Order: sequence, then structure tokens, then C-alpha cells
Amino acid sequence: MILCDIGNTHATFFDGRKIWNLNIDEFNLYEPKEKIYYINVNERVAQKIQEPLFIDIEPYINLNSTYIGLGVDRAAACYAINNGLIVDAGSAITLDLMANGCHIGGFIIPGITTSLSSLKTISKRLDLPLNSQIDLECLPQHTQDAISYGIIKPIVSLINEFSRGKSIYLTGGDGEFLSKYFTQSIYDRMLIFRGMQRAINENKEILC
Repeated sequence: MILCDIGNTHATFFDGRKIWNLNIDEFNLYEPKEKIYYINVNERVAQKIQEPLFIDIEPYINLNSTYIGLGVDRAAACYAINNGLIVDAGSAITLDLMANGCHIGGFIIPGITTSLSSLKTISKRLDLPLNSQIDLECLPQHTQDAISYGIIKPIVSLINEFSRGKSIYLTGGDGEFLSKYFTQSIYDRMLIFRGMQRAINENKEILC
């Protein structure tokens, strides 16, 4: 069985053993040899996923939530967790709180790379790389650290505030990096796929 999470820039596959990526242009040329169970947030692949070997599992992710317009990638990640804060740290960072299998709510903030890119449009003097070793306990004394602190500190503070003592589950491209700032965090690269797999297991009679 192959699972596929189609995002805005890449399609990420998992076959039960390994994970691999195709950019969206490559994905549109991809010819599957077996069924692909997918979720999708990218309108550019609408024609591709009409092919008969692509099976949309979004309708089978039955997340208990009153949130209007929740992205299917967020829903899949939440579907894998009963209690905790789910943080998907990519170009945008989404935070979603789960309690007793219910989605309490969530919000979206710019990701680390997005924030860096926006600052350099203000001034060339702000076009500096992130200091991934920044000490969040000390006020910065030069511009690179000031940028890094200003991006990372608010993200870490928001995650701490909204976790409310619950476990923090991080995924996405910057999830592993952010996980080092929390004692109760779990980095899970497979989180979205685990939610997808749960939906498939609950609907085997229909999907398999």
C-alpha cells in the first residue's frame, strides 16, 4: 500500500518502509503501478488525481471538530492523536489542540523560512541566515541573533502556551529542529501518514 500526502510544493510518499518526495511537476508526470491512497491540498494536481489508481481518503478522515475549513493535512495529523498539541512546522506552522479525540481548535502562523524571507524584503541588512543555536534565555547583541530570536522565541512561546501541559507532537520540515526546545515533545515524521492509515483501517471494506 502506498500513501501520498500532496502539498503545495511536493508530494510525499510512504510505502510502509521508506518515504520519498516528488516535486509537483514530477508528480504530474508520475505513473503509478498500484493504488495510491492520497490526501491533497494542491489545486494544480486536480487532473492528475482523477486517474483511476488514485484513491482520495479525505472523506474517510472523520475528525471530531467544529473548525470550518480545516485543511486535510491538518485533519490527518490530528486524526493520529487523541490528546496533545499537534505542530506541523513547514512554510506555515499550524498548531492544533486535541483533547479526548476531539479537535478543540487551532491556528496558523508563518514558518521559519517564510519569516526569514519576509524580513529580507524590508532591508538587505536583514538578509541573514538563521542562527539555529540561538540562546532564547539571553537578549541578542547583534543583528543575526536578533532576527533568529525574534522568529524562534514567539513560536516556542506560543507552542508552550497552547500545549497546556499536554504532550507536543511535531512534524514537518522544521519539526525536528523545534522539538529541541521542549521537554515533553515528540518529533514524528510519520504523523500525517499515521492519521491516513487509521482512516484506511477504519474503512477497509470500502477502500481496500
